[in-house]
Amino acid sequence: MAASDTLQRDGYALLRQVVPAAWLHALREAFEAGVLPSERWPVPRGADWRHALLDLDATVQATCRLPALLATAGALIGERFFLAQVEGREPLPGGGQQGLHRDFSSQRPGDTVNALVYLDDYDAGNGATRLVPGSHRPAAGLPVDPADESRARFVEGRAGDALVFDADLLHAASRNADGRRRRTLLIGYRAAPLHALHLKTAALRNVRMDTGDRFDP
Repeated sequence: MAASDTLQRDGYALLRQVVPAAWLHALREAFEAGVLPSERWPVPRGADWRHALLDLDATVQATCRLPALLATAGALIGERFFLAQVEGREPLPGGGQQGLHRDFSSQRPGDTVNALVYLDDYDAGNGATRLVPGSHRPAAGLPVDPADESRARFVEGRAGDALVFDADLLHAASRNADGRRRRTLLIGYRAAPLHALHLKTAALRNVRMDTGDRFDP
């Protein structure tokens, strides 16, 4: 099966070592410099996470525009799209557990894609993402129950990897049981027709960067 067919079937791709190793130190520094407590965000954030405001950092912006990330996001979205937001997230020791959920497309299936860029090695011990392949487009009459974890799999790998996935894919962070660092960049890409809708809520999400660039799939 072609890689593009696998991407559409599974709803995600794990891109190994897509971030240049020389960039990781700068990205971690941007994360640490941008950490803000929950009460300093327009909408309060989860108490068991660290959240970093870093969308104006040059290396972060270059990471969001890596050709492999844009190509994968564009293949899932299937039309012109834009970079909507990026922020830093890290589960605190003992925290981070989420139930399987969808972030949801806005107007049509596939118009919203997320990416997690890992700044530290990640596995089930420090809160790695788990997901259900194919759950973004369940077969007719066979919906996937978010409470059913039997088909969920952990995504594991190294700093510099990136997970790109359809927003309708069932996914969740896991508890950071062993307390190791697990910093990520959470990136959002959206189909170009959603830009006006995006601007209405950008301030609530503390989006400061220019989102005027357009990318072709």
